[in-house]
Amino acid sequence: MSKITQPPVAKIIPKTLEKFGDERIDNYFWLNDRENPEVIDYLNKENDYYNEMTAHTKAFQKELFEEMKSRIKEDDESVPYLYNGYYYITRFETGKNYPIYSRKKESLLAKEEIMFDCNTMAKGHAYFQLGGLSISPDNKLAVFSIDVVGRRIYDIQVKDLETGEILSDKIEKVSGSAVWANDNQTIFYSSQDEVTLRSDKIFKHKLGTNQTDDILIYFEKDETYNVEIAKSKSRKYLAIESGSTLTTEYQILEADNPDGKFRMFQKRVRGLEYSINHYGDSFYIMTNKDEATNFKLMKTLETATTKENWTEVIPHREDVLLEDIEIFKDFLVLEERCNGLNKIRIMPWKGEGEYYLPFESETYTAYTSTNVDFDTDVLRYSYQSMTTPSSIIDFNMKTKTKEIKKEQQVLGGKFDKNNYLEERIWATAEDGTKIPISVVYKKGLKKDGKSPLLLYAYGSYGHSMDATFSSTRLTLLDRGFIFAIAHVRGGEDLGRQWYEDGKLLKKKNTFTDFIDCSKFVIEQKYTSPEHLYAEGGSAGGLLMGAIINMAPELYNGIIAQVPFVDVMTTMLDETIPLTTGEYDEWGNPNIKKYYKYMLSYSPYDNLKKQKYPNMYVSTGLHDSQVQYWEPAKWVAKIRSLKTEDTLLFLDTNMDAGHGGASGRFEAIKELAKEFSFLLDLEKIEK
Repeated sequence: MSKITQPPVAKIIPKTLEKFGDERIDNYFWLNDRENPEVIDYLNKENDYYNEMTAHTKAFQKELFEEMKSRIKEDDESVPYLYNGYYYITRFETGKNYPIYSRKKESLLAKEEIMFDCNTMAKGHAYFQLGGLSISPDNKLAVFSIDVVGRRIYDIQVKDLETGEILSDKIEKVSGSAVWANDNQTIFYSSQDEVTLRSDKIFKHKLGTNQTDDILIYFEKDETYNVEIAKSKSRKYLAIESGSTLTTEYQILEADNPDGKFRMFQKRVRGLEYSINHYGDSFYIMTNKDEATNFKLMKTLETATTKENWTEVIPHREDVLLEDIEIFKDFLVLEERCNGLNKIRIMPWKGEGEYYLPFESETYTAYTSTNVDFDTDVLRYSYQSMTTPSSIIDFNMKTKTKEIKKEQQVLGGKFDKNNYLEERIWATAEDGTKIPISVVYKKGLKKDGKSPLLLYAYGSYGHSMDATFSSTRLTLLDRGFIFAIAHVRGGEDLGRQWYEDGKLLKKKNTFTDFIDCSKFVIEQKYTSPEHLYAEGGSAGGLLMGAIINMAPELYNGIIAQVPFVDVMTTMLDETIPLTTGEYDEWGNPNIKKYYKYMLSYSPYDNLKKQKYPNMYVSTGLHDSQVQYWEPAKWVAKIRSLKTEDTLLFLDTNMDAGHGGASGRFEAIKELAKEFSFLLDLEKIEK
C-alpha cells in the first residue's frame, strides 16, 4: 500500500518517573490531559490519518455493516418473565438503536405499558445508557439512572408508572444502581469517589427529599474494596456487599425496616470470599472457606450468620468449579464448570434423583437465565455454541420436559449451522500445561496453513471466555476466516487454579499461553504467521501489548480495543479510576518485587526497535476503565520505534467510553471497521 500521507508524530516532552531508584523516561506523558487542546488536536490528527489511510475501504465497511445488520432481527424482543404480578419485556423496533422497556399486567394478552423508550430519551445525546432499573414493591414507581457521557457516572431519577410523570427526586453523579426498601418510599443507592470512580458509599434516600438530605449509611474506607447494595430474591433482605479481588463482606437489614441498622453477616477475613442467597429461615453461602479453591456451598440460620455456624451442603471438589446457584421451592440448581465446560446440576431438596442437564456439543455455553420466582418447577436457562444460535429454554425440573421459548434468529436466509464446524483442541504450554482452544470455521476448509485465523483471548480477573455464538462473526467465517478463542490462564475456564496461575507473579503465563496457542494453530496448519491475527480488549489489550513485544513475528495483524498497556504508570497513580482495587490482580507496584515483575512485562515500557505487526487500536475519549492516553501514548511510541512499514492506526471515539458506542447499530459500525482492517490485509473483498 502506497503512503497517502505521513502519520502524525506526537511531540516528545520527556518526563522522568522514578521508583525504587529506577528511572523511566516517558516521552508522551503529556498526552495525559483531556483538557489540553494539543492533546485533542493530536487525537484528531490520528483519526484523520486513519480515515485517509482506510478511505479505500469505506464502501466495503458500509457493505460489511449492512450485511451484519441484515442478519439481526430488528424488531426483536426478550422472553417475558413474570415478577410480582407483571410480565416484563425488553424490545427493539426496526431502525431504532435503543431498547424499549415495557410490561403487561398478569397476562401476556394485557395492554402493553411502556415504561421507558430509550430512543426518545437518547435524542440529542451522542451516547446514552439506561441503568439501575428497579420497580417499587407496589409496582407504581420505577427508579432508573442515565449516563450520557460513557464514563459510567449516572443520575438517578424516579418515574411514576401510573401517570408517566418524572418525580422531582434527582440523585446526581452516582454509580447508577439502586434498590427499594419494602415501604415504597425508601431507596438505597451506591455512589463513587469523583476522582477514582471507586464505588465507596451507600446512601439512603426518602422520596420527595433533596439529595443533600440523603443519609450516608456506609462508607468503605479501604481503597481496594468496592461497595454495592442489592435485595435478596426472597425480597426479605437488603445486603451491602464490600468486595475486593480476594475478599468479601456482607451487611444485612430486613427490607421491611429501612430505618433500622445494617448488621454484619460475616466480617472480612483476607482471602475469604463468600456470597449469600436467602431462602426460608436460612442463608445459602457459596464460599472458598477452608481452602475450598473451587468453592463449596454451605448454609446457616438467618439468626446465626458468622462463619463458625456455617454447615456444608455441597463439598469442595478439586476438578469442579462451583460458579453459581439458583434456589427454588423444591430444587437446588448448581452451575458448575468441569474441564472448561458449563454443567447445570439439578438437585431435589428431598434428597434423591439429582441429574445434570444433557448437552451434546463439543464446545458450548450454558447458564441459568432470569429466575425470579421460588415457587416454580420451571428453570429458565440459556444455551448456545459457536455454531448454534442462543436459545432461551424453560425446563420443567419435575417432568424433565423443555420448551424453547426463543431461539436467536439469523435473518437473510443463508445461515445453516450444519455448514460450520466447531472443535475444541488443546495446545501445550511451555511448562507442559494443556490449554484449550475453541475453534469454528466453515465446512470444507483445507488445513494447509493458508487460511486466515483470528485468535481471541482475555485472560484476566478470573473471567472465563465461553464459546458463544455470534451472527456478526459469520461475516468472517463466510469469507474463509477461522475464529478461535484461546482459554488462557488468568481466566477461570478450567477452575479457580487456572485464574491463580495467571495473575500477580504468574501473570506472564497468560502471555506465553497465548503465544503457545498461536504456535500450535500454525503447527497444525490451521494458519501461518502471514495469516494469523490476534484480538483482545481492555485487559485483553494488555495481552496484545505483551505478545507484540515477545513474539511479533507470529502475527500479521493485531486488533487492540481500549488496551490496558501502560501498566506501570497507571498502577502507580492512585487517582486513576479502579487502580487501588487492582492490586490483588496485578500486584501493588509500591512493593519492590511486584514493581520489578510488572515492569518486566508492561507493554509500553518494553517497546523496542523491531518489526511490529499491522495494528488497529481503538479507544474512547471518556473511558473510565482504561484511560484514552494509554493507547494514545502506546501508539505514539510504537510509531517512533517500529522498523518496517506496517500499518498502525489509532481510532478514538470522541463521544464514547469503555464499552464503545452505545447504540446497537453503532457498535456494529465499530465491528465493520475491525473486520475491514482484517479483510483488507488479506485482500478479501467479497
